[in-house]
Order: sequence, then C-alpha cells, then structure tokens
Amino acid sequence: MAPGVRFGVGYDFRNPAGSGRSTTQVYGEILDQIVRADELGYELVWFTEHHFVEDGYLPSWVPVAGAVAARTRRIRIGTDIALMPFYHPLRLAEDLAVLDHLSGGRIDLGLGMGYAPHEFAAFGVSLKHRVSLMEEGIEVLRAAWTGEPFQFEGKRWSFRDVKVTPAPAQPGGPPLWLAAMTSAGARRAARFGCHFLPQGSRADTLDVWRDELAAAGTPAEGYRVGIIRSWLVTDDRDRDWPPIRDAERYRMRTYAKFFEEAQVDFGLGVSGGIPQTWVIGDEDHVTEQLGEFIETYGLTDVVTWGVPPGLPPERTDESLERFARGVMPRLKARFGG
Repeated sequence: MAPGVRFGVGYDFRNPAGSGRSTTQVYGEILDQIVRADELGYELVWFTEHHFVEDGYLPSWVPVAGAVAARTRRIRIGTDIALMPFYHPLRLAEDLAVLDHLSGGRIDLGLGMGYAPHEFAAFGVSLKHRVSLMEEGIEVLRAAWTGEPFQFEGKRWSFRDVKVTPAPAQPGGPPLWLAAMTSAGARRAARFGCHFLPQGSRADTLDVWRDELAAAGTPAEGYRVGIIRSWLVTDDRDRDWPPIRDAERYRMRTYAKFFEEAQVDFGLGVSGGIPQTWVIGDEDHVTEQLGEFIETYGLTDVVTWGVPPGLPPERTDESLERFARGVMPRLKARFGG
C-alpha cells in the first residue's frame, strides 16, 4: 500500500426537480462545503462527470476545479471520473497545466472511457473508438506534460512538433488514475502505470490490476487505490438516514438507466463486488467498519458523497465534521497518513 490513507468528499452537482433550490444556489452551497472540508482536514475533493442529464449532473468539472483551487489551501482536486473520449487531449493537457498552477500543484486526474451511448451520439464520437481514444489520450497527456516538444501518431490523434506550455506545476503532470469495472480496464491501468479506481468485482479489477503489476515487476505498493464509499456519522439512524437513502436511490436509478441503455452489467452490488454501500453509525462504528474495509481491499483513498441529489449540505455537514474530528485521526493512526 502506498504510504498513508487519505479521505475526501465527492460531488456531482445534481439538482433534481422539486429540490426547492436553484442550480446557482446548489453550486454556491457545495463550494462553501468544500471550503469547510478543506479547513477540517479532508485531503481530497473528487468530481464526477456525465452529460445531458435532466438534473444538471456536472458536465464540466474544469471550471469548478478552478473555483475550488481559488478558495482552498490544501485539499487535492481530482476526478472520479473524467470521460477521456470526449476531450481533445492537447486542450485537456493545457487546461490541467493551468489548473495545476492555480492550485499550487494540487490536481489529480481520474479517467474513464464512458459507456452511455447517448453521450457518444450527442458528441459525435463513435462508441467503438472509446478504447483507442482513452489509450491515446493518456499517451498524449503524458507527452504534453514533459514540457518538451513531442510528436504523436495514432489511430485517432496525430501531432507534429507540439510543445504544451506552461508545463504543469507537478513534475510530469497531475497524477493519473484509471477507473475500471472489468478485467480489461484493470489490465489497462496496470499497463499504463496508473493509480487505480476499481468498481464491481474484486476478482476482475483489484486482483487483476495487482497481478498485472506484479508480473511486470512493479509492486502495487507504489500506487494508490481509491473508491467512493460514503459514510454518515450519526447517533440517530432512523432520523438522519431516510432522506439520504431516498436521495441515493434516486442517484442509482440514473446509473441503472445508463447501464440498461449500454446493455452492460458491471456486477455492481453482486457477490464478490467491492462494497460501496453507505457506512452509518457513530464514530466508533464508522471507524471499525471503514478500517476493516480499507484493510480488506488495500485502499489508500476513500471518498464520501458530500451532498446527495436534492438535499441541502446541512444534511451532511455535521457528519463531515464528526468524521474529521472523531474518525479520521483514528484511521490515520492505524494506516498512516
């Protein structure tokens, strides 16, 4: 395991009909909560991306990351995930280089291929090209972030004598993470030497990634492994959980539609899957359950959803504070960080 465990908060900025709040208000409230998370000692804020969803699911995380960079001091700003096939890799390289300087070197980039046909159709991108767009995108980003002129010739992209300026603040550019729900994705993450964002079956993702790294002579201990596994620190589950439970059911209905549209089954929630259900209870219970989870799967980065769809931040503010003061120090004492 890479040294130290880190904790963070994730956001998708969804605003369902009937929430009673404007989208402008939702953005402002979430930014305020991220500032509080930074002050409380959370080390990560992750944004996730989808497109053309009625509730405004965050389609453009780069400007949000800039706003967060301007208002925070320590928290690392990343994605779980950005959909690589929808980006021009040179433009993404430039955007993230600028963000890296604005944030003082606090940018991470978690990438995925996407799978929802309506997104590819709307952007005019062939779903059949998503693997090559993903892999070539990674190669171009890394070449662009060297600060030196480079050339690239692939199936989807071709560049001659290009030099991206400025080079990022972090040498070599923001750390790259790859998401995977299949063994092919896990092998890709290992082949490109990326930090890992597994979902679904442990056997098909985490175990494959670690085995592939070992076979290449690159121990997994040098990499980070992250996942969204939410928590609610409360002394009254019956009072505090139902509204969040309902919001989470709403969240998952959207993903179910995406999976149905794509005609895929990623094995989420099945036997052998990496759990992503909420951990609910007081500080002792959450510490015990998350500690077991981190140890079992060899995780280094665990993130909770900050504002479930349709709810105000007040629903989770107290939990975030209690976790920061009563759970985080104990888990860091156990796992380092």
